Amino acid sequence: MANLKEVRNRIASVNSTQQITKAMKMVSAAKLRRAQDAILMLRPYAAKLREIMENISGTLDAGSGGDMAKVRQVNKVLIIAINSNRGLCGAFNSNIIRTVNRIIRENYPGKVKDGNVKVLCIGKKASDFFSKSKNLYAGHHNEIFATTSFEDIAAVAEKIMKSFSAGEYDRVEIVYNQFKNAAVQYVMHEQLLPIAPAPAGKGVKKEINDYIFEPDKEELVLEMIPKSIKIQLYKAVLDSHASEHGARMTAMSKATDNAGELLRDLRLSYNKARQAAITGEILEIVAGAEALNG
Repeated sequence: MANLKEVRNRIASVNSTQQITKAMKMVSAAKLRRAQDAILMLRPYAAKLREIMENISGTLDAGSGGDMAKVRQVNKVLIIAINSNRGLCGAFNSNIIRTVNRIIRENYPGKVKDGNVKVLCIGKKASDFFSKSKNLYAGHHNEIFATTSFEDIAAVAEKIMKSFSAGEYDRVEIVYNQFKNAAVQYVMHEQLLPIAPAPAGKGVKKEINDYIFEPDKEELVLEMIPKSIKIQLYKAVLDSHASEHGARMTAMSKATDNAGELLRDLRLSYNKARQAAITGEILEIVAGAEALNG
């Protein structure tokens, strides 16, 4: 009977866990809908802004893009790692940490020893990991995910741009999860600063006759570059936010299914043990009755 009690306790424990994972799946599904709508509405705007900026900047002379477009010798690097404040979302957080470590190991092995590579974390899981290394850690902005508002993210982008203009960093890169659907997220590694030129072979026009510039192109680019950087960081945060809920919904769905399979196995084991116990008791009664009759 002690064995039966142990199986009953395990069944109760797994059943309780299944209810929790099912509730978390439903919560993530509700949050995913809002986060997905936000990133899908932003993407066309961000893509069009980037296209316009690339077309206009493609007609300017080198160095006309201001401080944000100055390409310097890379001595100091800032990597922005975006993941989440919570776990239970599969490999979502570990993929970002693993990718950042790989980038540092492959691209900047010598600069790490000199303390010239810093990691700015947006998400508690990344900050918990990189804060252990004082040589790498550059702080965090975990509070962003409380609202995911453009104003909060734009303020962070302003600080990053000021640091870049002051020469604290020669390159700023960003690592985040790009949302495709609830089951698929891609780890993206992009250069945030300086502004990268349009990729070769993309067919950027040398002159755009359809645009009427007011004010002139140079001034327009200087206005658009900071806005484009803010939008790029905002899009990365929204992508990561939607990816987080998609990954958590998928992970909790699998956990719920696994708990169901485990419950079936445990109930089968319980029924077998219970039947064996009943059969043993019947045999004892029959044996006792036969002994009395004898």
